[in-house]
Amino acid sequence: MKASTIPIFLAFLVMGVADAMGPLSAAVKTNYDLSNVLATLLPFFVFIAFAAFSVPGGVLAGRIGKKKLLMLGLGLNAGAMAVPSLMDPSFPLLLACIFVLGVGTTFLQVAGNPIMHDVSPEGAYSRNLSLAQGFKGIGSSASSYLVAGVGAIGLFATMGWRGAFPLFCALMVVALIWVAVTPVDETKADTPPSIGSSLALLKNPVFAMAVLGIFLYVGAEVCMGTFLKPALAKLGMSDEKAALWGPSTFFILLTIGRLGAGVVLNFISARACFVGSAVMGLAGAVLMMLGQPALAIVGVVLAGLGFANIWPMLFSITVEEKPEASNELSGLMCMAISGGAVVPLLMGQMLDMKLGAMSFVVPAVCFAYLLVLSLKSLGGGKKAVA
Repeated sequence: MKASTIPIFLAFLVMGVADAMGPLSAAVKTNYDLSNVLATLLPFFVFIAFAAFSVPGGVLAGRIGKKKLLMLGLGLNAGAMAVPSLMDPSFPLLLACIFVLGVGTTFLQVAGNPIMHDVSPEGAYSRNLSLAQGFKGIGSSASSYLVAGVGAIGLFATMGWRGAFPLFCALMVVALIWVAVTPVDETKADTPPSIGSSLALLKNPVFAMAVLGIFLYVGAEVCMGTFLKPALAKLGMSDEKAALWGPSTFFILLTIGRLGAGVVLNFISARACFVGSAVMGLAGAVLMMLGQPALAIVGVVLAGLGFANIWPMLFSITVEEKPEASNELSGLMCMAISGGAVVPLLMGQMLDMKLGAMSFVVPAVCFAYLLVLSLKSLGGGKKAVA
């Protein structure tokens, strides 16, 4: 592993802080005496930032450089975390901080995914990107547990619900300094990108299909994370068992799968890994549709491992098609994260229609598309580097 990759891995680790806004919502709801709808504004503002700032972020990366955009994202996140660290903000001010955190995290994603290509040894991009997504998963889990457990940590306990913010801020500052002193030889386009040139890439079917794939993948992942627990509970499991075998198992396996890809990709290509991941993800969703508890647990395991490497494989394979447009492609694919706000609405509607386990046809259809896309990827295009 090159020394220059280590601070980039750290940047991915702190990307997971934004995922802690979901668990934090409960504490914020109590502190500000909010309705359930208002409490959900914390994660909602993060999604909105991805939808609005991903493509402009890709353009900005092409003009100022990926490293500088990464530093800007870390700086915005540090500032967003500093405000609740130093004061008890009003709810509107807190939302403003969370929105800035969303913008900063968007820039981290837009710059972080392609800059990993620039710091990785030849042939190691897909492997390193999978590892980086695994580090992001560790950051998400650690941040969520930190929000829940910080009440037992000395000085931070006196801050109540704000106790985790100083630690989040410190991590951002450390990552910012480390990235700043790390030399990066960036791949750059001959002509600075624009929003128009970024959107024009969607005229290429290869890129349009990849962006749609990311949209459906993120939507399917949010469906699983949101509806696994209630689905397993309706199959007769206790709430505790449903939580254990549902979202907890799913997200642990996501992280394990991404870290494990760092080993597996030494032996198989990124395209073969993409196909295998799509097959497992589709099989897991189909098993969930059958409505049998034992098969559902097997489905969760297959889905967790199958969902794990769709993002890094699809992203890296797409960028390898046109590395000089990595900034624009990263912006487009990060914008597609908004699928996490749209696709679950379909599954939620099916559940409201009392369709039960059959509602898992939504992630199944998403993964059927990804399987077709993976087979197309395996059959053509450039040879993958893994």
